Amino acid sequence: MAGQIPDLVCQERTGSGKGAARAARRAGMVPGVVFGGDAEPMSIQIPFNELLKKLKAGRFKSTLWNLKIEGQEDVRVICRDVQRDVVKDLPTHFDLMRLRRTSKVNLFVPVEFINEDEAPGLKRGGVLTAVRPEVELVVTAGDIPEKLVVDLAGVNIGDTITISSITMPEGAQPTIDRDFVVANISAPSGLKSADNEAEGEEDAAEA
Repeated sequence: MAGQIPDLVCQERTGSGKGAARAARRAGMVPGVVFGGDAEPMSIQIPFNELLKKLKAGRFKSTLWNLKIEGQEDVRVICRDVQRDVVKDLPTHFDLMRLRRTSKVNLFVPVEFINEDEAPGLKRGGVLTAVRPEVELVVTAGDIPEKLVVDLAGVNIGDTITISSITMPEGAQPTIDRDFVVANISAPSGLKSADNEAEGEEDAAEA
């Protein structure tokens, strides 16, 4: 099931060139352009504060957006570049690329854990640590998975869950070409302390 694609609301910008871009910035906008697909490039703009908020939230360039422009049909886009002021490090221009449904894109997909009540390790007080709460995948723009599901049934203390143990959605694959750890179940601190004390007593006995 494809996840909900967030909206990126922009405005069509009249004029082009440096003069029009400066006028947009004076009006509190960040000028940009959307290109690619089967349509001509279009000059656009977005309120400065809105773009800054999205940039601060992170992963702006690795998120698939639903571009909404009044009077235009919605289109899926991904950001290809954000130019910044060299002194203030604030956005001055951005480039968006239109995507076909068959286009391949890199996106971060959240990980969801299920059947925690069927995990012996958690029943014994083990602690679940999500090493990667999100995993970067190569996916098809028209079929973006909502999440990756990790089944914790039968998982014990000391077990690790790697990416190879997770069923990948159709058409998706990790960007990292190795079997990396997604989560693990570690012993509770009380159990660790007891184990350490036991080891200390054994060492003292041997000495």
